[in-house]
Amino acid sequence: MAIGIQTAAYLFASILFILSLGGLSSQESAKRGVFYGITGMAIAILATIMGQHVHGHVYIISAITIASVIGILLARKVEMTSMPQLVAILHSFVGLAAVLVGFGSYLDPHTHTLQGAAHNIHLTEVYIGIFIGSVTFTGSIIAWGKLEGKIRSKALLYTGRHAVNLILLLITIVLGVLFAQQEGTDGLLYLIIMTAIACFIGVMLVMAIGGGDMPVVVSMLNSYSGWAASAAGFMLGNDLLIVTGALVGSSGAILSIHMCHAMNRSFISVILGGFGNAPAVKGEAKTIEGEVTSLNHEEVAALLKEAKSVVIVPGYGMAVAKAQYPIYEMVQTLRKAGKNVRFAIHPVAGRLPGHMNVLLAEANVPYDIVLEMDEINEDMPDTDVVMVIGANDVVNPSALDDPASSIYGMPVIQVWKAEKVIIMKRSMSAGYSGEDNPLFYKPNSEMLYGDAKDSVEKILGFLKA
Repeated sequence: MAIGIQTAAYLFASILFILSLGGLSSQESAKRGVFYGITGMAIAILATIMGQHVHGHVYIISAITIASVIGILLARKVEMTSMPQLVAILHSFVGLAAVLVGFGSYLDPHTHTLQGAAHNIHLTEVYIGIFIGSVTFTGSIIAWGKLEGKIRSKALLYTGRHAVNLILLLITIVLGVLFAQQEGTDGLLYLIIMTAIACFIGVMLVMAIGGGDMPVVVSMLNSYSGWAASAAGFMLGNDLLIVTGALVGSSGAILSIHMCHAMNRSFISVILGGFGNAPAVKGEAKTIEGEVTSLNHEEVAALLKEAKSVVIVPGYGMAVAKAQYPIYEMVQTLRKAGKNVRFAIHPVAGRLPGHMNVLLAEANVPYDIVLEMDEINEDMPDTDVVMVIGANDVVNPSALDDPASSIYGMPVIQVWKAEKVIIMKRSMSAGYSGEDNPLFYKPNSEMLYGDAKDSVEKILGFLKA
């Protein structure tokens, strides 16, 4: 393939990637956005394989085929509840790819035929690319472990951790200067030492983040993986990879900023691994007062029949139980009875940005009744019944009134302002952040214990009866 044709293909693929991001900005156009992305990637792969100076097509196509089959099989097996873990581990692959490309580029004899500024610039690209890739690789593995429950979700904090990270960063800079001064491949040892340090930094940055804040971490790692891909593009001299990585990196960073704003957190704190640590105002945790009471399914159905306004707050428990389908059937029944039924979505509900939106879209819930936290909170005092289905931290009053809580300062859906709150959970267990929830003890709150899907189906039966 001629260079001109390849450049045109890369340009067209870049346009498709931009259209893909634009499509993903809303639920109505998300499918179209995904289609643009798939088409753009297919064109990019084909243009790269057919490019000049590319050899071993049989091996390349074989590798792509095997990897595609593995990817399809894994994607079909992964449940929506495990999607955050899948996204996290895929980010680690991008980071590892950047590391391998960096070492391969440095060991390539052609690299050392460059002279002067060109040689120094390329070595800088290699060094930075491997550093970003290493941090992304190990950080994503730790994120996967926390989401999967293999690693404790509580933040790992120790005195002087920021000083340690700063010292390691300074050592990395010194190693970079020494690396750039070496002839040929003599700087390989410095590169290996830096890679080990970067891997350690990646581990410690994510270990210092509490489990309740993992959705933002996944978003931030998405940004890191984009910059790692862009760095790989510089090393390979591939313009499309540079553009694609920059799109992913910048969009991931923007999403992280929005989520930090939604959770009243500092974006800089995310990057430095200080996210999810102890609250700014320390002290004794508030004593939870009140008594937990519960209802049965028939009593809940009776409350819903009497209510005029109903708000449903879904959480990770809904995803685990796959309850979105009977929930929407219940919503349809209530709406036919003339009731105003809406969904309230917290920006970090579940363990992945947009997790609940995807589940509700999967059940064909109309977009116009799915509202964000800021839109629904002002309506809570006029709401008759709120059903909290498998959510915990995102409706925890401690975030607003307990300075000793690890989630203090995070905006939450203020369900306790409604006339009646029904909390559907399997047990009284704490949320992913590990914080107890005073909402369970409020006088207008009632517990409904059991599997969310089974409970909704029973309520639906009483409603239809």
